[in-house]
Amino acid sequence: MDLNAVRTFVAVADTGQYQAAADELRITQQGASKRVASLEKELGVRLFTRIARGVQLTVDGQALLPRARELLRAAERFTAAVAPGRRPLRIDVVGRRIAPSNILRDFYQQHPDIELDVVTLANADAMSALAEISAGTLDATFRSLRASNGAVPQGLRSSRVIDDRHELLVGPRHPLAHAKSVSLAELTHHPIWMPGMADAEPRGYYEDLANAFGLTIDTIGPSFGVEALLTEIAHSTELATFVGEGSRYLWPESYDLCRIPVVNPTPVYPLSVIWRANNPHPVLANFLEYLHARYQTTARDDVWIPDWAR
Repeated sequence: MDLNAVRTFVAVADTGQYQAAADELRITQQGASKRVASLEKELGVRLFTRIARGVQLTVDGQALLPRARELLRAAERFTAAVAPGRRPLRIDVVGRRIAPSNILRDFYQQHPDIELDVVTLANADAMSALAEISAGTLDATFRSLRASNGAVPQGLRSSRVIDDRHELLVGPRHPLAHAKSVSLAELTHHPIWMPGMADAEPRGYYEDLANAFGLTIDTIGPSFGVEALLTEIAHSTELATFVGEGSRYLWPESYDLCRIPVVNPTPVYPLSVIWRANNPHPVLANFLEYLHARYQTTARDDVWIPDWAR
């Protein structure tokens, strides 16, 4: 059904005149008449009868009017669902406990009126996530872009916006439990346990970090979830793991886990935001501006990043 014809029918019904409806719709009177005539032909009924001052609805027209208004409202909702600024901004934060998720939450708290769809593509590699951006099913994602040395496919843009500084997480009986900070040199004698790391991006990053400083970082073995990892760390006298400063984990108070800053230098996991260059969503533009402004105030020089991130 021609929505323009339905819209013209409603305008004529509201104004009682073809000319007034045509003026409202910015078409000619002849054009308005043709639209209504086409609708009448499609439905097989007369919708208006002429009177001295214009037209009035027939019985069939009166029955159709509320349905026509409902149809136009539905059409507006249909269009609004994908209109820039009207549909939710769809952001992949990879995982809900890590830095991108918490940064996006901070942005939302400053802009509580926006529509937001938070996605976690935890099991998707970088290329799969970028394909989602290219296809328009996502507005943005966060990745290190290690495999491509920071390059993204044509039509996409990227910008490094997060340097997630590392902390060491240990249990209360670990030798470093009471340290205020720990250097990478000190960690050469302590194994770092990060099981179940299937994604090539973070696994490759930790291989680079281990090779650069002579660390033992074990990523082998299945992951039984964060809760199981925290339990193992809490009861171990030798196991430790890395967590990002921007991550948020909860554990029972009895675990008495310690988060210790890593210094001299501080390794950071570099994350870039990736988006489609021609994406017109105005909230995306605001979010990118927020990320860049935040990065300018949080970036530091006393950090280590692998060569591919420079």
